[in-house]
Parts: sequence; structure tokens; C-alpha cells
Amino acid sequence: MNRSFWSHARTMLAGALIALALVAGIALGPHLGFTAGSRAPIWTERPLDVPPAPVTTPNWVQLAKELKPAVVNVSTKRVEGGAPTKSPFGQGDPFDQFFKQFGDQPRRSVRSMGSGFIINPNGNIITNNHVVESATEILVKLSDGRELAAKVMGQDAKTDLALLKIEATGLPTIALGDSSEIKVGEPVMAIGNPFGLEQTVTTGIVSATGRVIGQGPYDDFVQTDASINPGNSGGPLINARGQAIGINAAIFSQSGGSVGIGFAIPSNQAKTVVTQLAETGHVSRSWLGVSIQSLTPDLAKGFGVSDAKGALVAAVTDESPAMKAGIKAGDVITEYDGHKVGGAEDLPRLVADTPAGREVAVTVLREGKTLRLQAKVTKLDEPDQKVAAEAGEKGKLGVMVEPVTAVIAKDLGLKDATGVVVRRVEDGSPASNAGIKAGDVILEVDRQPVKDVAGLKSLIAKHAKGTPMVMLLHRDDGTMYVVV
Repeated sequence: MNRSFWSHARTMLAGALIALALVAGIALGPHLGFTAGSRAPIWTERPLDVPPAPVTTPNWVQLAKELKPAVVNVSTKRVEGGAPTKSPFGQGDPFDQFFKQFGDQPRRSVRSMGSGFIINPNGNIITNNHVVESATEILVKLSDGRELAAKVMGQDAKTDLALLKIEATGLPTIALGDSSEIKVGEPVMAIGNPFGLEQTVTTGIVSATGRVIGQGPYDDFVQTDASINPGNSGGPLINARGQAIGINAAIFSQSGGSVGIGFAIPSNQAKTVVTQLAETGHVSRSWLGVSIQSLTPDLAKGFGVSDAKGALVAAVTDESPAMKAGIKAGDVITEYDGHKVGGAEDLPRLVADTPAGREVAVTVLREGKTLRLQAKVTKLDEPDQKVAAEAGEKGKLGVMVEPVTAVIAKDLGLKDATGVVVRRVEDGSPASNAGIKAGDVILEVDRQPVKDVAGLKSLIAKHAKGTPMVMLLHRDDGTMYVVV
């Protein structure tokens, strides 16, 4: 139930002999353009006329009794295996042909479990993307023993958040609190299903906020010492007022078990992402077009900056909002849209929070001088876009694709940047049955050229149901037709 970086909730990433293993629920990205009050939230929230209560010694017994019914067990089924058998010594080993004779590894169904919690009475559930990623079947077990099939309303891999929906009404809920009110040292409670042990409650305190752990560009984790283990993924982190101020996501561990360093997604980040997932099934973010890095004391001295604050621009993308605004490599961005940029990790969250098309002020330091520039951010084209159009018995094509950029075209030997490259093929999908593979470039659908992801969706939507769909693919320096 972990992604590649976290690897099935038990895998450890060696780094100074310390492994970072995903085991609980992962922290979400920042505010991504949602303005409070602009839409009706789908989650339960504290009434606006109720002031925050002072943090006191919580009645965990009463809170656990009230909130446990809203925490669910998320059980998934996925198919793994099927990869070709290879020499353990890598490509080019003399015995590689010996291993290849055994063919592909057998495919097998794998079940895993995580947690989630109900955010409105009509069956919307928050969990982690890595809990349900690539799942062919999702079952949600309620506290009353009912098991219901769940539908994925939307997923966001960059923030490891997913929104599920079950067909039920009148369900108990947990309100989402205001994570900006979190204080280091305040008491918190985690509820989840560690190691499949349902409805487990642990308590601790908030150890830190704003943690960046290398999960993604929008890291802003709440750190806690409340015990979090594999199976807690997607469960709530509760404050003394009974509100979820985080979604449990990851732990720092050498053994794969809790050592008192857990991480949760701030609820304010989750609100933004969940809102967009409920409305469109995906998250839209803005783009500035710079590659940045942390400004170390030595780099600050070399660039003539008095302190190591800000984001150092390492590169600027051609024709990007940053280039049009006059931002250059070597600039140090110290302020964005009125917000101080303390470090490189701050800028992606600020940019993502900006509505596409908005013009913002950007302050940079260049050769000892302060410059104030204006940049008009644009919508970020996410690299992974799922095409789920009417095609085949499953009602969708079943591929993850991204546009062919100039760099991708060069790598694949294409004459120009046209078509879409397949990054993933769902097991058992029409695309898989047709022989489409990751790395293929879809050039045509029904003899019509595919220019981009939107074009692919449009051509699939126009295809007559029940008739063969002919696709032209680029594969291994050649082209071929397949029928879906």
C-alpha cells in the first residue's frame, strides 16, 4: 500500500541507516487554489460561530467513543507479478538467457489494508492514494460490521490523497479542523487499523509542524509521537476538540514499526485537495516554470546574499511564466505574492496555491540588488493523466498517459513532439488486452492524429461503441497498429 518511494509500508529507505517507511496516512499538498467559502465543503466542519476552545487535558475516553465509529477499514485487492524473469546480476550477465527461459513471473492477487475516515454522512471517505493505488477492488468495512464496495472519486499522487465514496447515508463523521491552529506540544490521538487490528487508538503530542521529508514538492507534514504503524495509512489525527487536524501518512523507522516519529497531512491541505477531487476527480495546480534548490550558507555567500533564506533558481523553463517575467538562473526568490520565501520548500506550495492566470509579484535578489518582478502563473500540466473514456467492456481504455515533450520525443526517436506516451497500463483493461505497453506512444486513434491528452480523450469519446478501435503506436523505433 506504499508508493515507489515508500514501498509497501514496510520497505525502508536507507539513509544514514535510517529508513523512511510509509505506514500511516500521508500529508497532503498545500492550498491549491481553493478559496474558503467559494464552494460548499463536502466535509463536516466546526460551525463558524463557535470559537476555538482552549486546549486542555482531553477526555480521550469520550472522544474515542464518539469518533471511532467514523473510522473505517479500507481493504484492497490488486494484481502483481507478470514481470519477465531476469538474472539477479543485472543486464548483460552471461546467465541472463538461462533465466529468461523460465518466462514471465506468475501473476497473483495481493490484498492489503489501510484506514480512512468518513467526512460526511453521505459516504465520502478520505484515505491515502497509496492505500488504493492500482486497486482492482476496494472494500470499506464500517464499525457496525457492514462491508461496502467503494468507488474512487479521485486520487492525487503528489499529495498521496484519495477520496472514496460508498453508497450509504446517515453515517457518523469526523469534522476537519483548522491545522493552522496546531501548536507544538498539544495532545493528539490517532485512530486506525495498524497491522489489521481494527479501531486501534493511540495518543501523543504534536512534535513539530512544517516537516519536509522528501515525499514530494508539497511536503508540509505534522510530526507526532502518537504511535503509527502499517495499516494506519489514511486514518485521522485528532485534536483535543475531536477534530481531524491531520491524515496519518508516514513514519520514520529503522524496523518498519513505530519509533515515535510519525507524520500526518495537515487538514487545511486536505480540504483543498478533497474539494477538487470531489468536483473533477483530479487536482489542478499552477506553474511558474523554475527549477530551484536550497540556499546553503556557502551558496548564499557566493551569490552575495546576507543570509541563507529564499529559493535559489537553478534553471528557468523556456517560454514559462518565470522566463516571461524576467526571472533568471542565479536569482534568489525571497518573496512571492506577498509571502516570504524562507526556503526552497516554501515556493512550490505558494505557487500551487495561486489560481491559474493570476499575476503575482515576485521579489528576487540578483547580483546584490533587489528586483520586483511580475509573473502571470499558468495551469500546470500534470504528467500523469488517466484516460477513462468509453472503450471496451470495462468502460475505459485503462492507460495513464502524458504529452510527448521535445525531450521525450528525442529520447524515443520521434521526429516531432506529437502524440501521448503511455506510462502505465491497468491490468485486465482493454488497452492491456490489445497489447499496449508502457513506453508506447499513441499516434493515431481511428486514423485520426493524436496531438495531446485532450485530443486522445476526444477521439475515444467520439468512437462508436461496440466497434473495433484502431490505434497507431510507436514502439522500438517503429510503428504498429493495434485494435482495442
